[in-house]
Amino acid sequence: MTKHSRRFNSLLKQVDKNKLYTPLEALCLMKDLSNVNFIETAEVHIALGLDPKYADQQLKATVMLPRGTGKTIRVAVITTNNQIQQAESAGADVIGGEDLINEIKKGRLDFDKLIATPDVMISIAKLGKILGPKGLMPSPKAGTVTNDLVKTIQEFKAGKLEYKIDRSGILHIPFGKLNFTPEYLYSNLIALQKSIDKNRPQGSKGKYWKSIYITSTMGPAIPLDINLLRESYL
Repeated sequence: MTKHSRRFNSLLKQVDKNKLYTPLEALCLMKDLSNVNFIETAEVHIALGLDPKYADQQLKATVMLPRGTGKTIRVAVITTNNQIQQAESAGADVIGGEDLINEIKKGRLDFDKLIATPDVMISIAKLGKILGPKGLMPSPKAGTVTNDLVKTIQEFKAGKLEYKIDRSGILHIPFGKLNFTPEYLYSNLIALQKSIDKNRPQGSKGKYWKSIYITSTMGPAIPLDINLLRESYL
């Protein structure tokens, strides 16, 4: 059994585990409970009625958070010479071709998102063992393999987020920072809810949403009323 600190246990007592909070009530409580000396990340943990071991019950998608993530995203781009200028104009932080592929092989991973053009994917395939475990491998489904570098770079820098279920069918998604207003966090949550519903896998049967909790980096989990989240739109 995990032993919690005195600070955490005192916060835990302020969350009613037998209650399903309304979204705004939960967001306000999460902000009120924050008592650490840095700006925490707001996270949502959603248990879905999916078994990811079946191909038709996989869930991996992207969503544009209307209020952004609150995090500065370092974007790397691998492309050929004729599109390097596009990547530069869109504000990519790390840009290269075969030279960058070789640097990544040697351990360079100073970026949060890796975007590639289709013509270099054959060369990038050999980086699978390095990029895969870090969740950095470009893929068309994640929107990170594209010829439209300008739009893609700008979207990820503005708050586009990739999410996927883990082996137990749970989503763990950061959706902002605790210095956001409750209303900003709420609009990000609703964007997530709409995206998760829109991308419901074909093999999903029965109850799709099982439970939803929000938490901050160092705070306790707060249970939300799923129905109130899914029925409410700002």
